[in-house]
Amino acid sequence: MSHLEVFLPDEAATGRLARRLAPHLKPGDVIALRGGLGAGKTTFARALISALNGSDTDVPSPTYTLVQTYDTPGLTVFHFDLYRLDDPDEVMELGWDETMDGLALIEWPDKAGDHLPQWRLDLTLEQTVDGRTARLEAFGEDWQARLHGI
Repeated sequence: MSHLEVFLPDEAATGRLARRLAPHLKPGDVIALRGGLGAGKTTFARALISALNGSDTDVPSPTYTLVQTYDTPGLTVFHFDLYRLDDPDEVMELGWDETMDGLALIEWPDKAGDHLPQWRLDLTLEQTVDGRTARLEAFGEDWQARLHGI
């Protein structure tokens, strides 16, 4: 497993990180977005979806809908917020299996239990006194190789 840590002093830096990551994504990818409430998970997802779409995209938090889908050029993005799930098996009712041909962005990924794929990129956001840090951890050889290119 390899990792990369990036300091993000503001939301613009979060957007730059998303734009750096976007060209490296492909169908079947899973990004587990980790961090506490207000850490910037939805901010990052919004920036990444906008980068993939090539323009600013309205990306509301899927807190109540649990999943939002976006058709971007060449890649369908499934943005999950699993915070309100009571049982990991509930992800199957959200179209979990449909994400195999797209990109799954998963907020609160631990709620997926054993359904969370072993091969994925974990992005952990943590607030600091002067901004936030992003830690990207690659699980799987393919992600490790791509992480070195970011």
